Amino acid sequence: MRSRSHGARSQGSRSRSSPRRPSSEHWLLLLGAAVVFAVICGSLTDLPWPTASTDLRRPRRLTMAQARASNALVPIVVKERSPAKRFRFRGGPAAREQATECLATVALYEAGSDRDGQRAVIQVVLNRVRAPGFPKTVCGVVYQGSNRTTGCQFSFTCDGSQTRRPERNGWEQARRAARRALGGYVYAPVGRATHYHTDWLVPYWRSSLVKVATVRSHIFYQRR
Repeated sequence: MRSRSHGARSQGSRSRSSPRRPSSEHWLLLLGAAVVFAVICGSLTDLPWPTASTDLRRPRRLTMAQARASNALVPIVVKERSPAKRFRFRGGPAAREQATECLATVALYEAGSDRDGQRAVIQVVLNRVRAPGFPKTVCGVVYQGSNRTTGCQFSFTCDGSQTRRPERNGWEQARRAARRALGGYVYAPVGRATHYHTDWLVPYWRSSLVKVATVRSHIFYQRR
């Protein structure tokens, strides 16, 4: 008897304590009501609905002529251009040869066969090696971000240029420039610049740096 009465109390307590769960139809009705309410609210305002492409940090797209005109309005602040020091490479012959290839590659793909452009790009790479917040090796700087979805520092390392647009001319010149730079040669016109871009682009970071030089169609910037 105790066993049966105990079982009866258990069933009664479960039936009293277990609330009735809403059915799937109830959830669908609630979801439908929420959608209707959102549509009504959206129709009462002139503001656009947010989309996945909405990004307040994304700059307005400019034509090539507009970008060049905008860049021309930013003055070159020569007095802010700090002179770069001679680079001292610390490593053995194999490491030096690897660094030479990385420097020559970035110089060639970023500046083509232009001699001054190559030297300027190489100087930026070496400036980054010695600047806070960047990798401490030449190849580390050149290929920084190339294997991440957040983007690379030099576009040729992640846009397929090396396979789609193999460079053939200017390799020896780029290698000579790289060897000279690793041996202490300084390309003074860009100072300690750590950033640059072509004059037909306006990058989002332009206003946070100081414009210190131009070399052909490239504009160079230094940290404030």
